[in-house]
Amino acid sequence: MGAGRLYAAVAAGGFRRYATYRTATAAGVFTNTVFGLVLVYTYLALWDARPHLGGYDQAQAVTYVWLGQAFLSTLAIGGGGFEDELMERIRTGDIAIDLYRPADLQLWWLAADLGRAAFQLLGRGVLPFAFGALFFPVALPADPLAWLAFLGAVLPAMLVSFGIRFLVGLSAFWLMDGTGVVQIAWLAGYFCSGMLLPLNVFPGALGEVVRALPWSSLLQAPADVLLGRADPLPTYAFQGAWAVALLAVGRLLQTAATRRVVVQGG
Repeated sequence: MGAGRLYAAVAAGGFRRYATYRTATAAGVFTNTVFGLVLVYTYLALWDARPHLGGYDQAQAVTYVWLGQAFLSTLAIGGGGFEDELMERIRTGDIAIDLYRPADLQLWWLAADLGRAAFQLLGRGVLPFAFGALFFPVALPADPLAWLAFLGAVLPAMLVSFGIRFLVGLSAFWLMDGTGVVQIAWLAGYFCSGMLLPLNVFPGALGEVVRALPWSSLLQAPADVLLGRADPLPTYAFQGAWAVALLAVGRLLQTAATRRVVVQGG
């Protein structure tokens, strides 16, 4: 019970930390809305030329765009999560302080990141999505159960996102400079999550591969649940399997790294 309260407090702290940056949040809402507009008009032109591309009609494609803008910062697909801070703490040696805390390193960062993600979803994700739903034709379910099913896919998406980025952060234990790993993760996240184009559009073997990768749990899986194109239970199972696998690998790497105590710079 005490540990549960500790991590709940860490999550609340993560939420409050990002809530203090009101100007940055407002700028982020504006940026996501503008980027969403660019993508929407691009999608409308593409779907005019190729109706029902990827099995979506225009309204579903537009909905997909605004959902992506809501999730971009929530899941830190383009960066902005905890991984840069974790890598810097490893590089400077401050990670030693973290290891002395009466808390598990992975769970500590997970709780903080869930708090951050919750704020980004509410503070930066809802407004662009609401703007898109107000000014463009969208395909939103009328059944409250469909929305509950969608929300059920959001938490495992957060866990998968954390699992990927925790591995990126831990790479700093072995690399002098993790910039390259961060950039690769950023590019893979954009391409393989479906942020640029729905993964349903990808043809043949390429489509099968990207839909089987963990990044598809971030945007494509929740979007298909919301749009009624995927059964929630198999979707949860897919996301959950990747979350467990990534967290387990992260646990193994954490154990290997802390045993060696390879703290660069300290």
